[in-house]
Amino acid sequence: MFKTSTPILASLNEAETIAFYTEKLGFTLHTNNNGYLIFTRDDINVHLFGCDDPQGCRNMGCYIYVTDIEQLYQEYQQLGLIHPNGGLRMMPWGLRQFAVVDNNGNIFYFADHKPPKN
Repeated sequence: MFKTSTPILASLNEAETIAFYTEKLGFTLHTNNNGYLIFTRDDINVHLFGCDDPQGCRNMGCYIYVTDIEQLYQEYQQLGLIHPNGGLRMMPWGLRQFAVVDNNGNIFYFADHKPPKN
């Protein structure tokens, strides 16, 4: 029944968020409707709403499932985006994942169900 989902996260600074998502994460800005931002990359959409309260808007996040996790991990590692405690690893619940925190404090877990290559 369910097919896809779109996270709606907080943005503390519109210009910095646009730069981070387009220049670092490789997303394309699809829409900017008075600070409500919609980004796309492949079949993934991420929405961000303007937020003025840094404490109230932090600690949001989502999982994004990918097909070539090693390639994406290397891409983001070269840009210094990997969370210090979020390196690529197999989790007890059966996902290989790594973590990135955006400029607003939102955490992204990029995950793959496939076992690591030998």
